Amino acid sequence: MSGGKTIKRGATGARRQARVQGTKRRVKQARSTTGKLIDWLMRYLPFTEEQLQKGFLTGILGLGAAMMWMIASLAGVPAMAEYRLAEAAGQAGFEVDRVEVRGVERLNELKVYERVLGERDRAMPLVDIHALREDLLELSWVKDARVSRQLPNTLVIDIVERTPHAVLRKPNRLVLIDDTGHELEPISAANAKGMLQVYGPGAQRKVADLSKLLETAPALKPQVNAAEWVGNRRWNLTFKTGQVLALPQGDEEAAGALVSFARLDGVNRLLGGKVTAFDMRAPDRIYMRIPGRSQESLSVSAQ
Repeated sequence: MSGGKTIKRGATGARRQARVQGTKRRVKQARSTTGKLIDWLMRYLPFTEEQLQKGFLTGILGLGAAMMWMIASLAGVPAMAEYRLAEAAGQAGFEVDRVEVRGVERLNELKVYERVLGERDRAMPLVDIHALREDLLELSWVKDARVSRQLPNTLVIDIVERTPHAVLRKPNRLVLIDDTGHELEPISAANAKGMLQVYGPGAQRKVADLSKLLETAPALKPQVNAAEWVGNRRWNLTFKTGQVLALPQGDEEAAGALVSFARLDGVNRLLGGKVTAFDMRAPDRIYMRIPGRSQESLSVSAQ
């Protein structure tokens, strides 16, 4: 067309090229600014740019590994791998083939083997030694126990036994107990002969207190044959002579009375005499009962 204007495509291309050049300049300027900032930081940080890059890379890899481990844990992979490793150890000869029991004197050793029998032929890494120890502690004679692995194929059981201290007299049987009142096993009257016997409601819980009481009078202690816990508040002691001593209520009061009785016995030979019963429940007094004079009581100062 004549007289019309012609628009050349080159003008549009020139403007596009100008925009591209402007973008490049801005990117270059931003890189320059960023580079200056990094250079400024590097002057004050205690490591080099290379160390910074390595640390960044290590952090990325560590984060990735942690995420992979979390996913594997949720899927049960570590537990499965551990179990497979334990099985492999068992196949290589690291499995329970022998059980060695130490420290057993009074306890029936077969009871220990019964608890450990389930571990035979088990791979060593799969033996739960803590659970096995708790199982052994349920045995009446076991005060403490230690379970250890002795590679390649032995479980070692170290037992600490409870010590017999007295006999608990129950309505229908006699039971051997330790110094805390813990029951060990039934005992016959013949085997209980000569041992301290305790009885009365609640006496089992007071065995430790009784031991402390008797320690206050060492000379009398081996002569005590039985102790009755009366009314859940005090003791009656029976000596090997068959004589009975009634002690007052209260730990300090009972201990004081027993010491006084020991002193009187040392001077007057009370044990083995005609008196069948001594009553020291009254403060500073001792009442004595003599056969044939059941309606009478003699009293002397306990001081």
